[in-house]
Amino acid sequence: MLPHSASARYGLLGLPLAFVAMPLYVVLPQHHAQAYGLPLAALGAVLLFTRLADAFVDPWLGRWADHWLSRPSRALFAASVAAATLALGFVLLFNPPVRQTVPLLAWCAFTLILTFLAYSLTSVLHLAWGTRLGGDVQQRSRLVAWREGFGLLGVLLANVLATQAGMGWTSVALSVGLCAGVWALSAGPRPTPTPGQSASPSTIPPSTAMHASPLVSAAHAPAGNSGGWHALAQPWRGAGFRRLMALFLVNGVASAIPATLVLFFIQDRLRDMAGAPIYLGLYFLMAALGVPAWVRLIGRIGPMRAWALGMLLSVLSFVGVLGLGEGDRAGYLAICLAGGLALGADLTAPGTLLTGVVQRAGHTAQAEGAYAGWWQWATKLNLALAAGLALPALQALGYTPGAQEPGALQALSWVYGGLPCVFKLLALLACWHWRRHPALA
Repeated sequence: MLPHSASARYGLLGLPLAFVAMPLYVVLPQHHAQAYGLPLAALGAVLLFTRLADAFVDPWLGRWADHWLSRPSRALFAASVAAATLALGFVLLFNPPVRQTVPLLAWCAFTLILTFLAYSLTSVLHLAWGTRLGGDVQQRSRLVAWREGFGLLGVLLANVLATQAGMGWTSVALSVGLCAGVWALSAGPRPTPTPGQSASPSTIPPSTAMHASPLVSAAHAPAGNSGGWHALAQPWRGAGFRRLMALFLVNGVASAIPATLVLFFIQDRLRDMAGAPIYLGLYFLMAALGVPAWVRLIGRIGPMRAWALGMLLSVLSFVGVLGLGEGDRAGYLAICLAGGLALGADLTAPGTLLTGVVQRAGHTAQAEGAYAGWWQWATKLNLALAAGLALPALQALGYTPGAQEPGALQALSWVYGGLPCVFKLLALLACWHWRRHPALA
C-alpha cells in the first residue's frame, strides 16, 4: 500500500482544481448577476450551453489521457500546459473588458469555454492518474481521501479569498496552487508505463486509441479510426459502470442545484450575506473533518452502504431548509454542519466505487482515462442542468436577485432545499436496488 506521504503528493493537485471550481460554479452566477446586472435567464442559458459543451468534450479528453498515461512524463507535460491555460482563462473570465449585456454574455461564453476545457483536461488527467495507481479498497479510498481532502481545503481557501480578498488575489493563489500541484504530481507515485505503445494515436491498440481534443492540433488527430469509437464506448459496456453512472447522475443533480443557488438563498432568504463565508466555510470544513471517518466506514461496511448513509443524512439536513426565514442563522449553521458531514460521503465513496468497477472490468492500465472522462462528463452535466433549469425556473416563478415578496422567497426555498431532497431519495432507492450487485459492493 502507498504511504500517506506518497498519496498526499498525488492528491495535492486536487487543491487548486477544487479552488477554481468554487468561483466557477458557486460564485460566478451570483457575482455576474449582482455586479453586472445580467438577467438570470440569459446567464442561465450561457452557463447551460458552456457547461454542456464542456461536458461532452470530457470523454474525448479521457481517451487522450489514456494515450498520454502510457508514458507518465508525457501526461505531466499535458497537465502543465492545461494548468497554465486554466490560470489564464480564470483571469480573463473575472476581469471582463466590457459591461454591456450582450458583449458581456459573449465574453463570458468565450472565457468559460477556454477555462472549462483547461480545467477538464487537468481534472481528467488527475483522476485517471489516481485510478491507474489502483490497489485494494484501502489504498483506493486513501488516494481518494487525500485528493478530496486537499480539494476541500482548496474550497475553504477559495471561499475566504473570493469573498474577502477579491478576484485579484484569488487568481494569484490559483496560479501558485496549480504550479505546486503539478510539481507534487511529478514527485509522487507514477503509474506503470504501458510498454509497446507508439507515440501516434492512430497506431496504438483500440482499447487506448485516442481522438483529438480541442486543446490539440487537428493535424495530430486520427482520421476514420473505428477503434477510437470502440475505446470511447468501452466503459459503457460494463453493467457495473452503467449502474454506478446512473446513481452518480441522480445524486449529482441533488448536489448541483444548491451549489448554484446557495448565495441567492443566503442573500435573500436569510438576509445575511455577510455571513456567507462562515456558512460555506463551516460546510466544507465539516466535510474535510468527516473524510477520515467516511474512509474508515467504507473499509468496514463498503463504499455503497457508506454512500447511502451520507445520502440519508443529506436529506435530513436539507428538509430543514424549508422552514428557514430571515435571520435564522443558528438553524442554517446546523444545516451546513450536517450537510457538510454528508458531503464527505459524496467525495469518498463514488471515486472508490469507480476504481473498483475499472478493476473488475479488467481495464486496469489501459482505459482509466476513458472512465475518468465519462465521470467528468457526468459531473459537468449535473452542473449544466442545475444552472440551465434552476435559474430560469426561479425567474419564471417570480424570483429575481434581491426579491422580498413572500411567494418569490418560498419558491427559492423549495428549489434550493426541496428539489435536492427528491433527487437524493431517488438515489437512495437506486442504492437499495443495486446493493447486491458485485461491481458496486
